[in-house]
Amino acid sequence: MGTVVDDAASVEFHDFFERHYSELARLAQLLTGESDAADDLAADALLALWHRWDRVRAADHPVAYARGVVANLARGRIRSAVRERRRITLVWSQREDRSENPDVPGMVDVQEALRRLPFRKRACVVLRHSFDLSEKDTALTLGVSVGTVKSQTSKGMAELQRLLGPREAPRADDKWFGPGRNLLRLHGI
Repeated sequence: MGTVVDDAASVEFHDFFERHYSELARLAQLLTGESDAADDLAADALLALWHRWDRVRAADHPVAYARGVVANLARGRIRSAVRERRRITLVWSQREDRSENPDVPGMVDVQEALRRLPFRKRACVVLRHSFDLSEKDTALTLGVSVGTVKSQTSKGMAELQRLLGPREAPRADDKWFGPGRNLLRLHGI
């Protein structure tokens, strides 16, 4: 009788995997800014979910739980990258490679601007405006209050607006970063 439950759990997990893998990989890519790592993070998250599948399948919101795992793995990856950059900066701190007149409009796009946001602001903006999650679902995914989601999303959008500067008027065929967010044109997101 135990194998029937195990087989049912396996089928249920496989269905969950098929329905949500792409979304989780996309979330990982948007949170980390690394398309190469997105599949690995999504796979790692799903492996962690499989190991706790009995608990996950009993949860009220298994997809929110999965998004939270991806967010936590992405946060860890970002922290590791920041530590590594600090080490490299210490080694190369004697070099002076500054540009007097950088081509800011040519360098800054939405993905780069997102990477510059602190993790929580980035996660709130991405979940709210790229995944169209409600404030409640975003809060559930990140394990924070709805008030925190509102605050971090507002601050993140203001920061993106500052980083991206004014943009041209919208065209009918453009993709946008969430409803009413014509400042934030998506470039391949």
